[in-house]
Amino acid sequence: MLSLDYILFTDSAASFTDKLRTLTENKMRLVREHIALHCFLSGQHSMNTIARSRKEGKKFINPVPTRTSTGSFGKIFKAYFTGKQERVPRIPLGPFATDASIYGKAAPGGLRITWMGHSSLLIEIDGKRLLTDPVWGPRASFTKYAGPKRFFPAPLPLDEMPELDAIILSHDHYDHLDHFTIKQFVNSSVPFYCSLGVGQHLQKWGVAANRIHEMDWSDTVSIDDALQLTATPARHFSGRGITNRNETLWSSFVIKGLEHNIFFGADSGYFPGFKEIGAAYGPFDLTMLEIGAANENWADIHMGPEKATEAHLALGGKVMMPIHWGTFNLAVHGWREPIEQLLEYAFDKNILLFAPEPGMPTEVKEEGYNSIWWEEQ
Repeated sequence: MLSLDYILFTDSAASFTDKLRTLTENKMRLVREHIALHCFLSGQHSMNTIARSRKEGKKFINPVPTRTSTGSFGKIFKAYFTGKQERVPRIPLGPFATDASIYGKAAPGGLRITWMGHSSLLIEIDGKRLLTDPVWGPRASFTKYAGPKRFFPAPLPLDEMPELDAIILSHDHYDHLDHFTIKQFVNSSVPFYCSLGVGQHLQKWGVAANRIHEMDWSDTVSIDDALQLTATPARHFSGRGITNRNETLWSSFVIKGLEHNIFFGADSGYFPGFKEIGAAYGPFDLTMLEIGAANENWADIHMGPEKATEAHLALGGKVMMPIHWGTFNLAVHGWREPIEQLLEYAFDKNILLFAPEPGMPTEVKEEGYNSIWWEEQ
């Protein structure tokens, strides 16, 4: 990140006032983020410090300096192919099946979640129904013939999906944006809410432009005046190929209903922004945070269980739901390892967990819930 001094004083011949007038929009954003970061470090928090996204050329950049890989390719390659962990379940998981008739009645307490695996969630909140990062395809890949394969089929067939009020798309990685799944919604009327630039994929697959709502960080939209959706920063990256990395934005989302307030973290490494988001939009009845696909070689972009619990506390969460685990082989850890580690960290930090069985519509209550379904597999 460029320093404030560098931005303001690189041209010694220009006066302070003239320099301010000639700053580009991106540089002004850097100034605001520098001030926001200073507020964080000094303990000063404001609802006005949620920064919008910024770019360097065509590329979106993270809210803090970030490396997508911090280890050598050889080391990662060796660990992936020589490790003894049970990264893929030896016995197929499930079967898991959702009883769609349950959706005929509203959740008694107003908040019910059905985890379809990974980051795909059917969220029922205060009378509204949302679907996040839907991936129903057999693989998180550009082709059905290769790439990470699901450990279990999606529990609810798409043709049994109840009526939706919105689909939320955090970013365009294959394990979060699946063209097979999106094309099943082409002829529906459900609106899509996505990060900047992601809409181009939807239009290419046949979704009408008037159904696509792209959002920048800190943008808020209302859904039928009964729910507010706000895009918030995340520390990650984007791209569906080697030539277009970071040309679309990545986001987390605040989902605020009439009675409940929840946070969908999608993909993110840990960063001070979690505390800022909590101060501006929290506290949260439920945080949904990634715990899988983490590794020391890419610690900046995936949290893992320990950092996820820190993020939950920084956000001011009451109950934490682990997501982004138990569905695809995306790292070098065993498939159960993220949840087993999370249980230990949550116990040490007195964090209430919400861990339902895949495909089971489960009401979120203040005391949390742990199905321990993975122990039966």
